[in-house]
Amino acid sequence: MALQFVRENPNDFTITAFDPGSVRIGEVTFHEAIAVSHSATPRAWNASLPLTAEAVALGTSIDAEIVIIGTGEKHVFPKPEALRPLIESRIGFEIMHSRAACRTYNVLLAEGRKVGLLLLVE
Repeated sequence: MALQFVRENPNDFTITAFDPGSVRIGEVTFHEAIAVSHSATPRAWNASLPLTAEAVALGTSIDAEIVIIGTGEKHVFPKPEALRPLIESRIGFEIMHSRAACRTYNVLLAEGRKVGLLLLVE
């Protein structure tokens, strides 16, 4: 039996680069906080630290079963009340620094998961 290699086709919403101050999704570079998911076009995310419930609520509208929240260069866990919109909507979430959030989002995306990303870009 021969081993066959198949090249994966990246999703249109795959993160292709992350640098301090910018993130690239496909061929488009963003320099501000963004929200994106497996099926939602990237858009601006009006958020900064400390995160608020109003900012995190965007995660409930991006058609995701799990939302990764990237908090910039450092891991900053939000206050519980800021996460209330995701908890009440029964959407799973993970909090991590933005570089790790990008990697985790891409892995889950490649697995075909319904994943969303709220990302602070510093």
